[in-house]
Amino acid sequence: MNCSYEVKEGGIALATIDNPPMNALSSKTVADITLTIRAALEDPKVRVIVLTGKGKAFVAGADISEIKTLATKEDARALAQRGCEMTNTIERANKPVIAAINGFCLGGGLELAMSCHMRIASEKALLGLPEINLGIIPGFAGTQRLPRIVGKAKGLEMILSGAHYSAQDALAMGLVNKVVAPESVVDEAISLARTIAAKGRLAVIAAIDSASKGLGVSFDAGCEIESNNFAGVAISSDAKEGLDAFLSKRKPEFKDK
Repeated sequence: MNCSYEVKEGGIALATIDNPPMNALSSKTVADITLTIRAALEDPKVRVIVLTGKGKAFVAGADISEIKTLATKEDARALAQRGCEMTNTIERANKPVIAAINGFCLGGGLELAMSCHMRIASEKALLGLPEINLGIIPGFAGTQRLPRIVGKAKGLEMILSGAHYSAQDALAMGLVNKVVAPESVVDEAISLARTIAAKGRLAVIAAIDSASKGLGVSFDAGCEIESNNFAGVAISSDAKEGLDAFLSKRKPEFKDK
């Protein structure tokens, strides 16, 4: 497997991409990431997933040698669709997925990272979508997610220039949540994951659903989605426990029901 996970204390799944030397997204790696994320989502022990790359790269891009072998539009479309299946699996997950960007995060690597709900980057990370330099464009939903995250003008600048951006640049444009020392990136992501894992799972699911679905509809429609999700959790046992704990000045003990 080019990607696997281990469950750490607190219900944190650390999923690691391992396709040396640069974790290129070959078809096998794409399939293995998809299978690993699905397995972690179905694992009752897992509450939050941290995704990182082994070595000096998160993912340095797609497998160029594989792209060179594409002979028909159908072949190329199938490759792109498999990549989109991978990124959609992550973006639509009802468990939070945090990218720990430990190094090069380019092309398909950035597309993968953007599908995660949050992103922690090493201060030495380089990010970008350089596909235009090869005469192609992003194919794993990069042209769709990047403008939604950083805005249309900045997104097109990044896509059309094919330039690399520092972690600090990415932080300034809202592409990553936080920049930390290289040796701390996975620990920082796990720390955030543990904070989230301590919350009631019903509320976490409702929050992800509200924010994710709300971005694709009008503000008023988004408020309706939020209202329905709020109604569902407000009458839960976890809500009663959370409110009682607050009033009693104690730590809540959520049961996810």
